[in-house]
Amino acid sequence: MPQGTLQVVLVSAKGLENTDFLCNMDPYVLLTCRTQEQKSSVASGKGSEPEWNEDFVFNISEGVSELKLKIMDSDTGSQDDFVGEVTIPLEPVFEDGHLPPAAYNVVKDENYCGELKIGLSFTPEEHQSRDFQVEESFGGWKQSTYTD
Repeated sequence: MPQGTLQVVLVSAKGLENTDFLCNMDPYVLLTCRTQEQKSSVASGKGSEPEWNEDFVFNISEGVSELKLKIMDSDTGSQDDFVGEVTIPLEPVFEDGHLPPAAYNVVKDENYCGELKIGLSFTPEEHQSRDFQVEESFGGWKQSTYTD
């Protein structure tokens, strides 16, 4: 598995199930990559067609194989509603380095409930070569050029 930096561009969503009955929902996304979790801004009143256009960066280490995105509806005074989730396998972006924004199916209880548009970029970590030459060092002593 590669190591490096994963950049996620959260573009927009469409066709989401509106969980608020009286008004448009206020969706946001929780992005999880193994133990790292980040949260998008809340798209207040944007309903089932929100746009974010936000960038997120994750440090990728051994064993990371997928990115999970959970769409939630921010509710004041009560618990936030679960709208749906997307799981994106990271193998294709590790191989290609960049995946342009594409629509991924949002699923809730194994049912399709909209799309989330996501772009991905992966920058592998530069591996340091072990065959380097150590420069000779004299412990910081330098002959002074000062004269009286």
